[in-house]
Amino acid sequence: MLAGKTVVLGVTGSIAAYKTASLASALKKLDCDVHVIMTKNACEIITPLTFERLTGNKCIVETFDKINAFEVEHISIAQKADMFMVAPASANILGKAANGIADDMLSTTLLATKAPIYFAPAMNTNMYLNPIVQDNMKKLESYGCHIIEAASGRLACGDVGIGKMPEPEVLLQYILKELAFEKDLAGKRIIVTAGATCEDIDPVRYITNRSTGKMGIAIARAAMLRGADVTLIKAKTDVEPPMFVDVVNVRSAADMFDAVTSRFDKCDIVIKAAAVADYTPANVADEKIKKADGDMSLSLDRTKDILKYLGEHKTHQFICGFSMETENVLENSRKKLAKKNADMIAANSLRTAGAGFGTDTNVLTLITKDKEVELPIMSKDEAAHKLLDTIIKP
Repeated sequence: MLAGKTVVLGVTGSIAAYKTASLASALKKLDCDVHVIMTKNACEIITPLTFERLTGNKCIVETFDKINAFEVEHISIAQKADMFMVAPASANILGKAANGIADDMLSTTLLATKAPIYFAPAMNTNMYLNPIVQDNMKKLESYGCHIIEAASGRLACGDVGIGKMPEPEVLLQYILKELAFEKDLAGKRIIVTAGATCEDIDPVRYITNRSTGKMGIAIARAAMLRGADVTLIKAKTDVEPPMFVDVVNVRSAADMFDAVTSRFDKCDIVIKAAAVADYTPANVADEKIKKADGDMSLSLDRTKDILKYLGEHKTHQFICGFSMETENVLENSRKKLAKKNADMIAANSLRTAGAGFGTDTNVLTLITKDKEVELPIMSKDEAAHKLLDTIIKP
């Protein structure tokens, strides 16, 4: 995913320095070229050899080391970088960077790079909240640097509060957002629906379906990684939403209808991947469930048709719906495309191995007015990118 990309990790003398080894390892597994620059204080916490073994590259500490006779190291590393992340970032390095001080290898290289720079602060709560440190972070942001907000919890000093370096998994997501994909959706506002709506029968029971939300969440993640401004309208799901998207939690089909339609005018693309319960109990407030020959009978009303509404009211928006069928997949999906006035239907069959609810894979046919694109079985993340490709590169 990060093949051909170079990330420089700056490591300072915070106790959280040991966590950066996990980040370096994760990046290397994604085929990233990882270079590490350490301050001398960081070497008291974790050895340069650790990073050299994990990355396969020399770990740099001294300012006047050279890669070879013709390359000054801080210039060479600065030019290679596609992204620079200082994690952990001590109060000291924040102050140096904010004020243009270059008295060691890390601070010197920061001044020499044109790559995006991210700082992940890690320090005592009182230090983090000190107005001087806060001002330095604001100053760095004004210069175009990115400050990743510290996490809260028990710190190494025993205090409880803000100041922890975010976990390596979180920092990795910032790197993937910056580097993993071309930003061909930058400036696009996308609504994605995901999950299974629930229609309450009474305080205990409800009507729903088997959707896990995996496909919709994969689409939201893919769109975010490609630079879109994503709103994820999420019903019941089995997986967590991705970082960096605006999540709107809903329960019923009516909730989802309201959430989508209230945002519709300001979006460019709507991808309705949620499995909406087609019916809701009638007169829920005084619902009567009757027994008839041992069976439960229930009066139901149709829910509002989100896709139909969007098709009837679209102006400039691209509308994509999903069609889950058990037979006549293409015929039924083409009928849905026309009836809903959608621009694309992503069709799949419950009878196809590897497709449908609860799986990590899908088998989609992307249907537009003019063509059909049959995709082989692939991960839902891969399918999400193919779907987006078809939308923006018809």
